[in-house]
Amino acid sequence: MRPVKVLVVDDSATMRALISSRLRRDPEIEVVGGAGDPLQAREMIKQLNPDVLTLDVEMPRMNGIEFLERLMRLRPMPVIMVSTLTQEGAETTLQALELGAFDCVGKPASADMAQAFDDLSEKVKAAAKSRVRASAPRPAPARVSNFRSNGRIIAIGASTGGVEALITVLSAMPENCPPTVVTQHMPATFTKSFAARLDRMCAPRVTEAEDSEPLEPGKILVAPGGARHMEIGGGNNPIVRLRDTDLVNGHRPSVDVLFHSVANTCGARSVGLILTGMGKDGAKGMLAMRQAGARTFGQDEASCVVYGMPKAAFEIGAVERQASLGDLSRLVLEACSPAAREIA
Repeated sequence: MRPVKVLVVDDSATMRALISSRLRRDPEIEVVGGAGDPLQAREMIKQLNPDVLTLDVEMPRMNGIEFLERLMRLRPMPVIMVSTLTQEGAETTLQALELGAFDCVGKPASADMAQAFDDLSEKVKAAAKSRVRASAPRPAPARVSNFRSNGRIIAIGASTGGVEALITVLSAMPENCPPTVVTQHMPATFTKSFAARLDRMCAPRVTEAEDSEPLEPGKILVAPGGARHMEIGGGNNPIVRLRDTDLVNGHRPSVDVLFHSVANTCGARSVGLILTGMGKDGAKGMLAMRQAGARTFGQDEASCVVYGMPKAAFEIGAVERQASLGDLSRLVLEACSPAAREIA
């Protein structure tokens, strides 16, 4: 199998060298070139035909977002954004993920150079296998009207490709949607910006979750990135618990942690949804939810950016039904309505 060809685009020669050095350690990756700005990158893409691009967010002559927007419209390909882990960097990177970027990695601080880009090689190889679509205007969401709830809560897990998937699912939720909790693998500085971005797009209120916060109709809570796991406790009056515990499946927050806690606290009074993402996080937790009587749904292969987490859940029998991204909101809301059938 031929190596994955990567073009590194960054206006800093030091950063280009660091990224290239990291990638060249992997025999399955070939760095075919480095470009100092998007205009140079455009010509090198034509000449070198790379499989994957790493793209700096802030560059001269044309910023990374403007270049990405043109690229995804005219020559869609897998792109990994390289961003500073700041509030401003988070806003820009979230915009890039909405435009179709595969994933993002943070630029290291000077003190972290030894561990810089440790996960980049795996992301590049996954990106090369991903489904890339030309960017197109997002249609207005078809929200359910006159929704009535049967008292279930909704728990959602997502990773790579999850930004666009969550926007699609949550923007179709009615203003009085069931209490909803979301774990999306994302750096610590990104989740607050992501929740605010969702809040502007969705009818329900969307916020970053806080410890001891109650789950309420019309409210969607996003797990804070990086430092703590989000669990649901509180018995008949569910609340958020943020826990300072070890990584699970290489992640914190972990979808498995969320799903296991929902299975234990809410059981059959819950609906689980697992969306696009690398790896297996969430599969065992969703199985626990289904065994506890919850309704469980997974994104299908054709609509996933990376059919990893949903596949792992489906293969162990955790997913009751797979469906395309555009159908998932309807299915989840139907499972939360008074007419929903019960699963034995």
